[in-house]
Amino acid sequence: MSYYTQPAAANYHTAPHHSHRERGYRVCDHCGAVETPAVKFRLCGGCMTTQYCSQDCQKVHWPSHKVICQHTASQVKQVSANAAANGYVDENIAKNLRKFTSAHNSLLGWAGFQALQLKRVPANVRQSALLIELNYLNHPEAHRRTYVRDPLVISDIQRREERCRQSGGIGTLVVIIQCGSTSQVMPVEVDPPSKITWDCREDWSQVLSHFVESGRTDFKPISTTARGVHYG
Repeated sequence: MSYYTQPAAANYHTAPHHSHRERGYRVCDHCGAVETPAVKFRLCGGCMTTQYCSQDCQKVHWPSHKVICQHTASQVKQVSANAAANGYVDENIAKNLRKFTSAHNSLLGWAGFQALQLKRVPANVRQSALLIELNYLNHPEAHRRTYVRDPLVISDIQRREERCRQSGGIGTLVVIIQCGSTSQVMPVEVDPPSKITWDCREDWSQVLSHFVESGRTDFKPISTTARGVHYG
């Protein structure tokens, strides 16, 4: 284990709290605008993964987003129905998994960047994905699914990949959050390594566990720049 003189996040050692929620780095799926403190993005209520800078952008993008959004919603209903039929304690596991992914968007994107070592080997973004397995009420039937099979999800990832490359990025990082037989795919469009100041961390899995288990959603990674060290 590598030794670090500084924690991975400024608030690593502070007590858990729920008063404020940082959404992290987001790009409008229609116009490509980047989220700022002054402009808070809105999530699509259907898929809970696509974000927009305004209601106008969401309306204009709906015709092209409709297929993948309704597909995601139908999957959620099917999973909920199967859960209820099998007597699971929480029949809304798919919906809760989407909420979890949305709440920890910044943390999961950072963990994927570190796990795939994209700062050192950018080509890994096209070859690998990060699979995160969650335990839900100690359910005994959890299994691993290390790649994406759904053709509509694959098509959506490819669309993001093309957009990211056209804007100068290295591609789309895929993070798969698995809970029992249910999974949520989170695509993250990655800027060129030269524009990313995040420090490389080998302790990303411990940091991920720490923030998830403490319930904190305001993760801010450490970055070292020519102007000094800062978080966020």
